[in-house]
Amino acid sequence: MSILQLVLHASFTVQLVMLVLLIGSIASWAAIFRKLRSLKEIKAQNDEFEREFWSGTSLNDLYAAAAQNARQGGPMERIFASGMREYQKLRERRIADPGTLLDGARRAMRASFQREMDATESNLSFLASVGSISPYVGLFGTVWGIMHAFTGLAGLQQVTLATVAPGIAEALVATALGLFAAIPAVVAYNRFARDIDRISIKQETFIEEFSNILQRNLGVHTPPAGPATGSPTGY
Repeated sequence: MSILQLVLHASFTVQLVMLVLLIGSIASWAAIFRKLRSLKEIKAQNDEFEREFWSGTSLNDLYAAAAQNARQGGPMERIFASGMREYQKLRERRIADPGTLLDGARRAMRASFQREMDATESNLSFLASVGSISPYVGLFGTVWGIMHAFTGLAGLQQVTLATVAPGIAEALVATALGLFAAIPAVVAYNRFARDIDRISIKQETFIEEFSNILQRNLGVHTPPAGPATGSPTGY
């Protein structure tokens, strides 16, 4: 019997389980492709901004570009804009304490970092759920199908392999569909988790590097009231 015939001859409960697994598999593949495209864009945007940041462009120019490009910019650019915005707000209030200025900018970048990571990690929990639950859902369908098959054989006087095999085969299709849904989701989850960890480390490193730049510049002279100007290595 073909796979299609096995599915069509399965009991209603097993067919329902198969339908749920098929929907879960399609949804997980859609999430996988979306996440692949999203992470690729994030890496490209972060790399582009990091090159611009270390190219010697003034912080004011970088901040102005980041403010205009808020929606199209990458996570690292938005993190930088958050820290720079808070830094300039504190300076406009004529706060001259270097520790207060640096701490405020760092807290703003940390808050922006958490928001960006929450957005980057979206759909990961769904892939983890599909990968962990699908085999058990398929196993439930298999157990139910085998119970249904043996119940149908109860009234027969003679039971042979030919009479048992179709029912068991129908039930085992549910397990196969469960694995078909789970394996890609688990593989994708592990890869995405590794890629997101790398993005997180890179962004945290940028926060520390930018904080060091601010600290170094604040230690050179007392910052005047008003916006800061200059390159990433000085004002």
